[in-house]
Amino acid sequence: MSQAKPSLALLGATGYTGLEALRLLSAHPHFALRTLVSRRADKNLAQDFPTLVQGAQGAQGGLPPLQRAEEADWAGCDAVLSALPHGSAAELLRELPPQLRVVDMSADFRLKDKALYARCYGRAHAAPHLLSEAVYGLSEWNREAIADARLVACPGCYPTASLLLLLPLLRAQALASEDIIIDAKSGVSGAGRAVAEERLFCEVGESAQPYALGSHRHVPEMEQALNAVAAAPVQLTFTPHLLPMNRGEIVTIYARLAPGQTPDSVRDILRAQYETSRFVRVLEEGAVASTRQVRGSNYCLLGVYADRAAQRVILLSVLDNLVKGAAGQAIQNLNLMFGFAEEAGLAGAPLFP
Repeated sequence: MSQAKPSLALLGATGYTGLEALRLLSAHPHFALRTLVSRRADKNLAQDFPTLVQGAQGAQGGLPPLQRAEEADWAGCDAVLSALPHGSAAELLRELPPQLRVVDMSADFRLKDKALYARCYGRAHAAPHLLSEAVYGLSEWNREAIADARLVACPGCYPTASLLLLLPLLRAQALASEDIIIDAKSGVSGAGRAVAEERLFCEVGESAQPYALGSHRHVPEMEQALNAVAAAPVQLTFTPHLLPMNRGEIVTIYARLAPGQTPDSVRDILRAQYETSRFVRVLEEGAVASTRQVRGSNYCLLGVYADRAAQRVILLSVLDNLVKGAAGQAIQNLNLMFGFAEEAGLAGAPLFP
């Protein structure tokens, strides 16, 4: 007799990342969706998202109805996948039964310093007692710790794209730890689904704009991870931009090579790091990645290019901000936590065109 599938609760099921998780989990071979929590519990999934419901019927007999958190019964759940925004996530997750395993996609458990969290997010942390046990969920870097964790804090999309490049290179001392410039661009879904004037079609269409200049909240998250492996303190210059597309992310990094290093040696370090990783691909010399090459998938493509300036290198990373940058990586972490193949439910090819 086969064992019952682990049961999941999905929190924030009607936001962009929640809906992406719902799309991927509805056909997952090993997990059963038991509870869907949303502040929009009055929504009708069959009416508003008919393709999700139809896709789930063949896989596991349809989807459970939406309900509010105060109505949810956690007794039959083995794990929780949270797509709630920061602040709301910690407030709810601190109330859950301690036996539940949790993967959180908000920023609430990424930073270890509660005072730094308060400065970055403008509020006191709602569950500081959980910070010490949270494992940073960059799947390709923390596999063993993730597998044993009760609480996993998924990285943001910008940190995922940036850290997959920078972590192996700074650990190998292939780059100078200062003077690293990250130029990042994301589709509008990265700003969330809440209604806001600056995200209306007429505001973002045929336009590109930077935001959070010199003060983006993901910078301390990235510096925390990089300082754990670098030989010298790391300080980043990071500028994000909003592009007029639904999804996708491209990050270009400009850095100074360490003495004796070349673009070829940097590429070799990345290849050695990710040669057994299903979802991270290092491009051949001269190949240039674009967001369309990863759209709808859990893949991240990395490229290395010589700069015309001596001893500098250009690094490139592209991913889908809703999949590898959010829901896909969260499910990848769930797979690790429950001992399933890392690619289970995530092996689909990118959408093209």
